[in-house]
Amino acid sequence: MRSLGLRLGRRRKADPSELLNRARQGDVDARNQLIQDYTPFVLKVASQKAGRFLRPGVDEEISVALLAFNEAIDAYDGKRGSFLSFSQTVIQRRLVDYFRRGGRHAQEVPLSDFASEDPLDVELTPLDRAAESAWQLRQEQEQRRLEIEEYGQLLDRYGLRLNQLPDLAPKHRDSRSRAIRVARWVIQHPQHRAALVSRGELPIKVLAETFGVSRKLIERNRRYIVAVCVMLVNDLPHLQAYLEES
Repeated sequence: MRSLGLRLGRRRKADPSELLNRARQGDVDARNQLIQDYTPFVLKVASQKAGRFLRPGVDEEISVALLAFNEAIDAYDGKRGSFLSFSQTVIQRRLVDYFRRGGRHAQEVPLSDFASEDPLDVELTPLDRAAESAWQLRQEQEQRRLEIEEYGQLLDRYGLRLNQLPDLAPKHRDSRSRAIRVARWVIQHPQHRAALVSRGELPIKVLAETFGVSRKLIERNRRYIVAVCVMLVNDLPHLQAYLEES
């Protein structure tokens, strides 16, 4: 997990909230920049909903998704969770509307079903497959970046910063593993999870008794445990994979 902190520190991008605020106030340049920065995110969400690889300039779903992202900029009020989560919901709903109106219904078809025996089907060339693989790799990298950005915003609510993680992480592997186990225990118990999410509170005494350690040890690692809990209770699969690696 300590290595996670180092990686996060290198990848962090500037908070997009300023662009979002300016766009909502009528700044066209800020709106265009926000849309440009998050086009890879929009493409990923649209492709996942369509159930297939979407090609810019070819598939209309991309235009629908970009319009939905633009709509999300105006509709977001700060009380609907993170902007990225909210915009993802708007994009998915607009695509569902598009499919219902007679657009393509690819979202109902598994990817495996695109392998057809119809001789009229055009078979992908090795170049096409390489391009698709490269696109998927870029989308995965972009999703990691977006997750890191969202994680940074979530940590801000608890007075934590991404660049603090290397210093907050316990130095020894066993200590880090124990801290992660503590975090998992917290989120698995509804009352403690609720206290953590709403107020950033940990049941120090209960944790010390449950794991057979001193309260001082839990207190010393409290901020790190909170940071892990925040990661686990949110939809951050790429970052959560780092926990499994650690």
